[in-house]
Amino acid sequence: METFGAWSLLPTAVVLGMAILTRRTIESLMTGALVGLLMIDPTRVVTQGSDILLDVLGNDTVTWIILVCGLFGSLIALLVKTGGVLSFGDAVTRRIHGRRQSLLATWLLGLVIFVDDYLNALTISASMKKITDRFRVSREKLAYVVDSTAAPICILVPFSTWAVFFAGLLEENDVAGNGMGLYIEAIPFMFYAWVAAAVVPLVALGWIPDLGPMKAAEARAAAGRLMPEGVDDDALEVEDTGGKRPHLLNFLLPIASLIFFTWYFEIDILRGVIVALAVTLVLIAGQQLLSFHDTFDTALDGFKAMIMPLGTLVAGFALKEVNDVLGLTDFVIATVQPLMTPGMLPAVVFVTMAFLAFATGSFWGLFAVAMPIVLPLAASMDSHMPLVIGALISASAFGSHACFYGDSTVLSAQGSGCTPMAHALTQLPYVLIAAAIAAALFLVAGHL
Repeated sequence: METFGAWSLLPTAVVLGMAILTRRTIESLMTGALVGLLMIDPTRVVTQGSDILLDVLGNDTVTWIILVCGLFGSLIALLVKTGGVLSFGDAVTRRIHGRRQSLLATWLLGLVIFVDDYLNALTISASMKKITDRFRVSREKLAYVVDSTAAPICILVPFSTWAVFFAGLLEENDVAGNGMGLYIEAIPFMFYAWVAAAVVPLVALGWIPDLGPMKAAEARAAAGRLMPEGVDDDALEVEDTGGKRPHLLNFLLPIASLIFFTWYFEIDILRGVIVALAVTLVLIAGQQLLSFHDTFDTALDGFKAMIMPLGTLVAGFALKEVNDVLGLTDFVIATVQPLMTPGMLPAVVFVTMAFLAFATGSFWGLFAVAMPIVLPLAASMDSHMPLVIGALISASAFGSHACFYGDSTVLSAQGSGCTPMAHALTQLPYVLIAAAIAAALFLVAGHL
C-alpha cells in the first residue's frame, strides 16, 4: 500500500485551519476529506468519495448512532413540549440559589449518569439548561460541564459502554485472560479523566477563572444573550408560557426508564431510548397532554433537530476513512517509536494517541488499531501494563472531550444549545490544562 508519510497530516491540518477560520464544521471536514481524496488519486475522487460515504453509512456503528441521536432528539422534544422539562426545572430551582450551585448540580448529575457518554451528554444538557439559564450561565459553559462528565467519567466506571469495549479489546489482544480485571487495575492510572473531572468544580466555583473565549461567552450571557450566533435549537428549546405545569413524574419516569433499560439491555442506549419513548407516549396519551398529530409532529421535529450534529458525525467518519487510507496513524506511531523508552512510554503513548484521537475523531476504532502495536511494545520493555493502558484510554477520553467533530462534543453542544465550534473553542483552555497535568503525571509515573 502506498504511504504518504508526513503528507498524511495535510487533510487534518486543512480541517483544523478551515474550522478555526470559518467556524463551520461539516464544510471543514468535507474539505479535508476532499484534499485527502485528491492526494490518494485525483482521477478517482468521485468514485472513491462515493464508496467511502456508502461504507460509512453502511457501517453498523454509524447506523446505531443515527438511530440513537434521532430518537433522543424525539424524546427531548416531547419532554420539552409537554412541559416535563419545566416541571423538573421548577423542582430543582427551589433548591438551587445561584449560578455556582447550578453548575455544581450539573457536574454532580454527570457523576451519577455514568452508563454511557451519549446518555450523559443529551440527558443532562436537556435537564439542566433551563436551570442554568435562570442564572445567566452561557450555553458554552453548560456544554463544557456536561462534556467533561461524559467520556472522562464513563471510562472511570467499570460497567459503562467504554469499559465494556476496552476490556473486550484487551482480551482480543491476548493481554489478559480477564480484560475487565486488567481494565479495573488501569483505572487509577487514567490520569486525564481524573484531572478533567476535577477541574470542573474548580471552574464552577470560580477558583479557575473564565479563560479566553469562555470569558467572552460569559460576558455575552451576563448581558442577556445566552446562546451564541448560528444556533438553530427551536425544537429542543423550552418556551415558558406560564401555564399549568404537568406532574414532575412526566419528566422523571421517562428519564428513569431510559437509564434503567439502558443498563437492563446490557448498556445498549438504543433499546433504552426506545423504551423511554414508549413510556413517554403512554404518559402523553393517558393524560391527553398532546393531540395525536401534535405528538408525532413534535417527535419528528426532535429527530430533525439532530440532523446537523449527525451530519458532522458522518463527515467525521468520512475523514477518518480517508486518513486510514493515507496511513496517518501508522506514520505518527512509527515517527514517535524511537522516543518510547520504558520511562517515557506512558507519556509518549498518551500525547501521541491523544493527538491522533483529536485529529481523526476516532476514539474506539483508533485504539483497535493501536493496541496491537503499543501493548506488545510495552510488554517487551517490561513497562507497567496498567499504567500504559491507563495512558491509552486517557488519550481516547481526551480525543472525545476535545475534538470539535467528535460525537460527545457535538452532542453536548447540541443538547446545551450552542454550536460544536463555539463549545470546542471555549472549553479548549480547560482541556489543555487537564491534558498538560495528565502528561506530567504519566511522565513522573513512568520513571517511578
